[in-house]
Amino acid sequence: MSIKKRLLLSYIAMTIIPIVLFVLIATTLVSSFYKGMAGTEGGKGMPAFWETANQRRDLIAGVKFMTQTDPDRFTDSEFLKKTDGQLNRLHTGLVVLKNNQVSFTSPFVSNLHLNTEIQELQTSQSQERWGKSRYSIEKYTITYSDGTAGTVYLLSDLKSFFNEASKFFPLLLLSLLLVIGLTNGFLTFLVSRSFIKPLYTLKHAAEQIKEGNLEQEVVLNRKDEIGELGASFEEMRIRLNESIHLQLEYEENRKELISNISHDLKTPITGIKACVQGIQEGIADTAMKQEKYINMIAKKAEDMDHLIDELMLYSKLDLNRLPFYLEPIDLHLFLQDCVEDLRLDPRMEEINLTFFAETVRPVSIMADREKLRRVMMNIIGNSLIYMNKIQKEIRVELFDDKTKATVHIRDNGPGIESGALSHIFDRFYRADPSRNTETGGSGLGLAIVKQIVEGQGGSVWAESQLGEGTSIYFTLPKTNNEGEQE
Repeated sequence: MSIKKRLLLSYIAMTIIPIVLFVLIATTLVSSFYKGMAGTEGGKGMPAFWETANQRRDLIAGVKFMTQTDPDRFTDSEFLKKTDGQLNRLHTGLVVLKNNQVSFTSPFVSNLHLNTEIQELQTSQSQERWGKSRYSIEKYTITYSDGTAGTVYLLSDLKSFFNEASKFFPLLLLSLLLVIGLTNGFLTFLVSRSFIKPLYTLKHAAEQIKEGNLEQEVVLNRKDEIGELGASFEEMRIRLNESIHLQLEYEENRKELISNISHDLKTPITGIKACVQGIQEGIADTAMKQEKYINMIAKKAEDMDHLIDELMLYSKLDLNRLPFYLEPIDLHLFLQDCVEDLRLDPRMEEINLTFFAETVRPVSIMADREKLRRVMMNIIGNSLIYMNKIQKEIRVELFDDKTKATVHIRDNGPGIESGALSHIFDRFYRADPSRNTETGGSGLGLAIVKQIVEGQGGSVWAESQLGEGTSIYFTLPKTNNEGEQE
């Protein structure tokens, strides 16, 4: 559930739940304050207060009826005393005026000192049902049979209502505030806890990362925005961890690279120094020996020059500073020419070099012709170094797929162990631990192959079995007739 929906539901709950609880509490308060709820006269199940109010209303309605039908009854003292007695039991008093002179005053009214209210009401032309105080005053104008004008006042004391209300409504208001406070506080706690707990988890994970500990996983098990944040944080942690490990690996490779370069350069330099020392000390005392030593110096210098060229080429490829001059090439024709040129190489005199293509149609690719030839030379040259069979064979094969062309170069050499096979494209890696440059090459040949092939959008891999030979595969994307990659 998203945070937006979660907050929306919490807001709805904060509105509905307090209303429901308030209604229940108000009902409970009503039943507590008006205990006559189930036991009043008449069996109507109403509170005593409301029953009294209904009786007062009925009696006042009777008095009103008498003012309209028989106003002369209000000159009868017995009628007035009897009616006033009934009204007094309901906290109501009767006052009758004739010609603006009080003809009857209820003792109930006299005890309450309501003369001021009556005088104000005499000058008013409207009926004042609710006065400014706790009293309710009903005013009825009558005309006696002799034509004299009169007024009937009914004054009701609502003290009991106000007494109950002064207790009921504050409790009701307090209940409302309490319900709103508790409900909203509880729901806010639940909602905020669902947000704060995962945030504390992320904070702890960030502190662990700050301290250098990248092994602690961040698992929130949520499907909202915070869960997505946690997933992104975990992915960041994994990538950062991988980056640090990769950086450490790069540092180790850099150290190994320096060590390998130092070793591979020191070996020919040591040979050159030995030859020079032999000449200087007179060991090479004949023209034949001197020529031999000079040839050895030249060979060692050539090896150093070749190693430096390989290293510079690999460095440029690794830093993407060597541009590729791509042009349309028919790979079928290119491989045929390359094989024919290799057959003329003196190193190939004892090698049975063959070429096979599954199709005679042109295979169009976009490639750098010079660097592609370097790929072929490095792969085949690497096979020549380790070839140890009496009948030496190298076979070049071309396979044409729909979107890519695959070149397969295999030999019948000694093969490579499975543990070393995944490292043959690493720089300065040699299967021979002795690192003899005479038999192990520079260690950069296949690393350069990988950089060139991948730099042109292809891929390279190797397969090998001990005693049967090694196969090197590389692929390059094909192009259509317009020279665009398919």
